[in-house]
Amino acid sequence: MGQGERGGGEAGGRGAAGRMLARLAVLAAVGVLVVLVVAVGQAGLVVVGSGLVGLVVCAVGGWWFLAYRGVRRLLGAVVAIAAPAAVLVLFTVEGLWLTALLLGVCWAATAACAKAALRRSDPQRARRAVDARRPRRAVLIMNPKSGGGKVGRFGLVERAQALGARVVLLDPDAPADVAALARAAVAGGADLLGVAGGDGTQALVAAVAAEYRVPFLVVPAGTRNHFALDLGLDRADPARSLDALTDGEEVRVDLGTVSGRAFVNTVSFGVYADVVQRPEYRDAKAGTALNVMPDLLVGEGVRRLDAHVGGAVLSAQQALLVSNNPYASPDALGGTGRRPRLDSGVLGVLGIRVEGAAQAADLAVRGSQSAGLTVTTARRVEVTSGTASGADSGPASGDGPGTAAATADVIPVAVDGEALRMPTPVVCTLRPRALRVLVPRDRAPAVAPAPPVDWRRLLRLAFGRTPTKETKATTPTTPTTPTSP
Repeated sequence: MGQGERGGGEAGGRGAAGRMLARLAVLAAVGVLVVLVVAVGQAGLVVVGSGLVGLVVCAVGGWWFLAYRGVRRLLGAVVAIAAPAAVLVLFTVEGLWLTALLLGVCWAATAACAKAALRRSDPQRARRAVDARRPRRAVLIMNPKSGGGKVGRFGLVERAQALGARVVLLDPDAPADVAALARAAVAGGADLLGVAGGDGTQALVAAVAAEYRVPFLVVPAGTRNHFALDLGLDRADPARSLDALTDGEEVRVDLGTVSGRAFVNTVSFGVYADVVQRPEYRDAKAGTALNVMPDLLVGEGVRRLDAHVGGAVLSAQQALLVSNNPYASPDALGGTGRRPRLDSGVLGVLGIRVEGAAQAADLAVRGSQSAGLTVTTARRVEVTSGTASGADSGPASGDGPGTAAATADVIPVAVDGEALRMPTPVVCTLRPRALRVLVPRDRAPAVAPAPPVDWRRLLRLAFGRTPTKETKATTPTTPTTPTSP
């Protein structure tokens, strides 16, 4: 069987599976209506109504817990916990738990089948990879402290040297300029640069690799290594990335820049960037965030951010995240998102503006459709400090809780998790396909994004006419990009 026949067979299989899943999604949605209206009458409306009220009250309690201190924070915690508990008690006392369970199961099945059907109906895009020549003078920079000592725990130095690479081991007690080390390696004849460390170190050396057009090797020896995750690398076993030195492929990916500094994942502004500036954050992340959050959300003199995103303006944002390629969902704000592509040529932008309990409830209920959340893409993002709330300007020094405001022309910025301060305007751009990344052949496939549920498209997929092979082969597909709600 030829490659075209195999591709056609796979596409046909995906199409049939997508149609079946779409029909199951419609059937599950009908089940929701049956349970809601016919089978249980008003009980279904009580379940839905009480569930929504519980969600709103829980969101209000969560806002009080984050935005205030003292008694109001304690009250917020109690409300956030008591609201869902009260809903469960109501279901039990009124005998509605079975109805709630049936509705939950039917709705979860509807959403899961619908997203799976739409995902399968989209053409699968394989990574563009080419066979890589084996490097002769590979130089790998390794941080022994990164990731709690992964370099030593996985024997990365010995493994790399056995494969012919030269290892530059950083001294934990003498901070080094890793970019300068990378340039020195290229000047000495290195035909590949690599890093075993976190994303911040990866970005610095990646910029040098892109500048001199030499391949770059990612060894996920840091704490999170989101860049490695989206490349399909095994973060649980960083030594597997070294297989690329003998049996690798090369992929081209985009490289972000923020005011001249490279980034591989994200640039954060606002609340998160303010929190990571605190010296105590590294040792007590949750405690530090809770301690300073009231000053960042509702404190006197809090300064919001304005951003020019393409041709649009986002004003008075509390948090703004700019990513090297868009994330598949707003989960990126929580650090759990994935990027289906690293070569789309556009930045992802997520903005949040929530200034009260009502807006927090709206965000909890409406999600990405809320006016408080903006999801979009752009080729250029320019961020400036907005006007202060309740004060003419922020404090001039870095002392005290008001550090969030910074000064009128310098703002906190977190670049791949590294705490920095940059003069405004801070400009984020993208260098399309500027980075040559060497990856092992045996790696995870690209993650397919979960598309938003489009019922018109889902019904066409479930009951419409199946396109012919000729139509499939000739009909162009247009990628979709998130838009601001």
